[in-house]
Amino acid sequence: MRVLQRIALFLVIVGAINWGLIGFFQFDLVAAIFGGQASFLSRVIYSLVGLSGLICLSLLFAPMRSEDHDRYQEGNRNLNYATEFGEENDLSEFKKKD
Repeated sequence: MRVLQRIALFLVIVGAINWGLIGFFQFDLVAAIFGGQASFLSRVIYSLVGLSGLICLSLLFAPMRSEDHDRYQEGNRNLNYATEFGEENDLSEFKKKD
């Protein structure tokens, strides 16, 4: 499944670059390469990019793998300092005896 996800991610990136070119320069790279927007090959590419977007949508909601989570936690270095919502220590044993 990872190979399919990588292919889908590649096609989504191609689609994003194509949309960027359309937005910034009004140039459709896929249509220019494959003979216009109405050509069969262009429609196949557009369809594959759309299906790839649906496949990559599943990656958005997939649980994070444990090794990725551990790597993220190492970089975060959240040291868990006490806050006002934390438990208070019992200091009764440190009271002065009269």
